[in-house]
Amino acid sequence: MSESPLTATQQFKAATIAALASPLIGALCRSLDWRVEGEEHWSAVVRSGRQSILACWHGRILPAVYHFRDRGVIVITSQNFDGEWIAGILRRFGYGTARGSSSRGGARALVQMRRDLAAGHPVAFTVDGPRGPARVAQPGAPFLAGATGHPILPFHVETSPAWTAGSWDRTQVPKPFGRAAVMIGAPLEVPGTDEETLERARQELERALRDLEARACRVLEA
Repeated sequence: MSESPLTATQQFKAATIAALASPLIGALCRSLDWRVEGEEHWSAVVRSGRQSILACWHGRILPAVYHFRDRGVIVITSQNFDGEWIAGILRRFGYGTARGSSSRGGARALVQMRRDLAAGHPVAFTVDGPRGPARVAQPGAPFLAGATGHPILPFHVETSPAWTAGSWDRTQVPKPFGRAAVMIGAPLEVPGTDEETLERARQELERALRDLEARACRVLEA
């Protein structure tokens, strides 16, 4: 295991944040009325003997973490302080982590995720993270799908009522006792890693996520 770039004090603070935040997130999400569509797509990938490469927008991380908990999903988290406490929360909800980002350690994290897929673990990407631009898919998930033969499983989680941050990704935090809509799309196959194939897959992923978001909003408005 590589040495952590954080000091002992930073690691302690990150562990404290994770320990305090995790039960609050769990209580908040348990208070929601959940509507889920497309869970059969997850099951179909499992029956095929492959693993899902989950893909969503960065601004919908919190409710997604709760919905896909305890499935052994591996998630890329940054190697900085924020990534440390986020990784601590993820582990408490039954996730594994691959440390890195598009700006630091990303290639190493992708290598680890290839190994995790081969070992029978699903993986997940916030495809417009870690810094955006918002709603623009980066090539990591399509490349991993094309290189391994495992499909991308796009999904969107929308909650109402919710607090929406003024950050670049418009992070959404559900208000207690509200509603949540989880829309899981059909698996997307990526038949290679050449530039044209990856760009086509990236655009298809963006369209799928936009459609799923629109569907989730309609469900909540009904």
